[in-house]
This record gives sequence, structure tokens and C-alpha cells, in this order.
Amino acid sequence: MVIEFSKYQGAGNDFILIDNRAGHFDGDDPARIEYLCHRRFGIGADGLLLLEETQGFDFRMKYFNSDGYEASMCGNGGRCIVAFANRLGIIDRSARFLASDGIHEALIDEDALVDLHMIDVKNVQELPDGYFLNTGVPHLVHFVDDLHGVDVELDGRQLRYDARFQPEGTNVNFVKLTNNHLTVFTYERGVECETLACGTGITASALSTAVRMGLDKGNFQISAKGGELSVRFERDNGHFRQIWLKGPAIFVYSGEIEA
Repeated sequence: MVIEFSKYQGAGNDFILIDNRAGHFDGDDPARIEYLCHRRFGIGADGLLLLEETQGFDFRMKYFNSDGYEASMCGNGGRCIVAFANRLGIIDRSARFLASDGIHEALIDEDALVDLHMIDVKNVQELPDGYFLNTGVPHLVHFVDDLHGVDVELDGRQLRYDARFQPEGTNVNFVKLTNNHLTVFTYERGVECETLACGTGITASALSTAVRMGLDKGNFQISAKGGELSVRFERDNGHFRQIWLKGPAIFVYSGEIEA
């Protein structure tokens, strides 16, 4: 089967995007998705997204990690699929779409940056070594003084499989806070390595910083290895709402592959 696809990246977090409104692509085939995401034998990506039709929304987003299995949400992937929908002519400057973790809204600004409304977060658990929360997928946020002293692959993998977070495991973020600026390195579950950026992880890092600093609202500028993003939010009685993740969503190329 010949598959038409587009490649996008958001701060270096890269994705295969497929227009599946006609329903030709079978998402229940992990081996096929893993092959497409493989960086030597396939297209190469941190994940794959399907854009599908659904009633009452501009589209439905289905996200698969590079291991081939579906995940509930991906922040940078969500921003990229909005840019993809714009390129397809499905939307103009705003979108309302459905993902596995719920309803999302998004805006494309005059600089082509995509601003994505994330789900509310009702609970941030404080742990001896950080903060644990779900921003669409589970994240551990660990603050460090020296990011470059962290072995993200080794330390991240150990925490990802820590008994406290089983059986699902967790994503792991190492965060350096300098004034109102965060630098975040992330080990992603399902990709099973460090990625250049992680939208849900960057969001989790901003909210954890708010808990750490006792903030009721904020707008953090955040650096990942692949680029710059921002997260703004409000907090009421420990409940985070109006969480927006903003950053680039860049078209790289389109093509066809036999798979």
C-alpha cells in the first residue's frame, strides 16, 4: 500500500502526519507504525498522527508513539496537526478538535506559531525527587542545578521504569529554573529515548514550577534542545486551567512510502 504523508516538527519533536479522513490507514497495526517511524528503515519520527473526521469538531487526532502504540496526547504533535489541517484547508486560523484525552482548541498567530489549549490539571503530586502529574500523559518533573551533568538517557530510563509509576511508566523531565525561564530535557516513554522537545513535558514542567514557587498564574518561556516554547496558565485552589502551549509547528516535506 502506498501511503501519502507529511513530515512536521515542533521544536525538533518530529512527526509523520497522515490525512486519514477517508479511513484508508489502519491504526491497529503497531508493527507498521513502528516501521514508518524508524529512523533507518522508515521515514523517521518521534511519532505518527492521523487526522480523521468526527462529528462536531474540525477533526479528530489519533497519536501513536514511535513504538507503534497509541498514546492519549502529544502537545507538540497537537500543534503540528493544527498546522497540517491549515495546510489541507480544513481550518483557517483556529481549530477545535478531539484527541484521546479530550477536547482541544488552538489558534495560529500572525507569526505562524500555534497556541494549543491543553486539558485542565487537577492534581500535582509532590514527591521526594520531584513532581508527578498528568498533562495528557504522565510526567515526572525533576529539578536539577546542572542539566549538563544529567545523563538523560540513563537517568531518564531508570525513572521511567521506577516501580512507583508501574505498570504504565512515566515520561521524565529534567528542569533547570533560572528566574522566569525554564530549560527542559525530556526522556519520552513510548519513544524510549531523549527527544529534542516534549510539549506535554514542557507543560508539566511549567505547572510544577508554579507549585514549587506558589504561583496562581504564570507565563513561562521554555527552552528545549530543539527550540523555544511558552506555557501560560491560571491556578485556582490547586486546579490548573486555561493552560496554553505555544510554539512553532513547521512543515518539513511531504512524500509517499510503500508500507
